[in-house]
Amino acid sequence: MTLGQKIKELRESKGMLQRQLAAKLEIGDGFLSKVEHDQKALKREHLNSISKIFDYPLEELESLWIATRIYELVKDEQSALNALKVAEEQIKYGKAHAKV
Repeated sequence: MTLGQKIKELRESKGMLQRQLAAKLEIGDGFLSKVEHDQKALKREHLNSISKIFDYPLEELESLWIATRIYELVKDEQSALNALKVAEEQIKYGKAHAKV
């Protein structure tokens, strides 16, 4: 699931219109529509508001936001999956050494 899909799911589960959520986030409803269709990206700061509005874990929203950014970076790369595996190992390595 993408961040846009999750936002749409959360909004619809509360019976909220796009224009209502857009007003709460202080963005245009057309922009929110593009976010929900994964054509535009929200700023990270909006995640806090979305988390509070829908009582949804911020960490989950941040994971989706980061995943979207990573996807945009590697989607056209032939070695994307290999690069992601290497990055995963680097993250694990960095965390293991940060504990020392």
